[in-house]
Amino acid sequence: MTTPSDIIIDDTTLRDGEQTAGVVFSLREKLAIARLLDAIGVPEIECGIPAMGEEERDSIRALVELNLNARLITWNRALIPEIEASIACGITAVDISLSVSDQMIAKKLGTDRQAVKEQLKTALGFAKAQGLYVSVGGEDASRADIGFLVELLQITRELGGDRFRFCDTLGIMDPFTLYDRVAWLRASVPEVAIEVHTHNDLGMATANAIAGIRAGARFVNTTVNGLGERAGNAALEEVVMGLKYACGIETGIETHRFRELSLVVAKASRRDLPAWKAVVGERVFAHEAGLHADGVLKDPHNYEGFDPAEVGLARQIVVGKHSGASGLIERYRTLGIVLSREDAGLLLPVVRHEALQRKRDLKDRELMRMYLNGAGLLKAA
Repeated sequence: MTTPSDIIIDDTTLRDGEQTAGVVFSLREKLAIARLLDAIGVPEIECGIPAMGEEERDSIRALVELNLNARLITWNRALIPEIEASIACGITAVDISLSVSDQMIAKKLGTDRQAVKEQLKTALGFAKAQGLYVSVGGEDASRADIGFLVELLQITRELGGDRFRFCDTLGIMDPFTLYDRVAWLRASVPEVAIEVHTHNDLGMATANAIAGIRAGARFVNTTVNGLGERAGNAALEEVVMGLKYACGIETGIETHRFRELSLVVAKASRRDLPAWKAVVGERVFAHEAGLHADGVLKDPHNYEGFDPAEVGLARQIVVGKHSGASGLIERYRTLGIVLSREDAGLLLPVVRHEALQRKRDLKDRELMRMYLNGAGLLKAA
């Protein structure tokens, strides 16, 4: 297992997360989210876009004044006035972004590769002359020519850039291809650290982020709850837990407040957190099916990859159409009722029928009513 300092999470909830269509964070919400991210040990927070205007700059200044342990970094186009706007906010780390695919160079910028290289030299040279930490952001890198990306990394190295952000801007990559691209870049220009920024348009943002890290990227962008443009970004909670349990890589982030953080961001973004949301959903540790409930009651490791308390959740035994005797007995135990296995067998058909009629699991009051209504039957048995 690697040491916590090996992988750096750059959380961009306050930048790319707020770019989710229709999402706006108030200053108070931004400060609360930043404090929570800092409290759990996120080492870097992408906190806004100064070029958006004075209100955005005011919020960035307020974040700077918090004196967080996390490094604050702003997003800018690779333009000197935008870098100057970041400096005026008290920022000492910037991402300078350029479109790097031929599609965007021609059809968005109306220019050519040489102009992009010259723009990078000008912006990066200026930023480093001001003593800034600089991530060079390669917008649409997943559709860019790999040879051209190597040229950009070489310029980044020569001018003292600190890292290069490989962006799967459209979320179109698969983990195998992204691994190969990042590994190629690492081998071609090993002096420049790689950052991966992935989107979820095909549902592979987390997998792609982890693939990038496995390929040698040291920095990874995330957002709480996977907020972000279109289908969103790689989710902070998924990337951290995926690295830990699928890859054996520790990030040093305290995960027990993930549920709390997710609810804060869900409320601020006015985007409900699905009950089945990976890692932090209310019911990702809920067990109904008879075999599963029986197994998890015997030993949680039978059906839980990690302790729910590790992310701020608790196990739930749900009673519904697929319940078995063990789950029913356990649920009644939590209500203060000792149910024998024979009694559970008598109640199960009633419980399953009720759940089928209601098309959902049963509430405590409904279980109590069924128990009381069936008391005569149970005594007779």
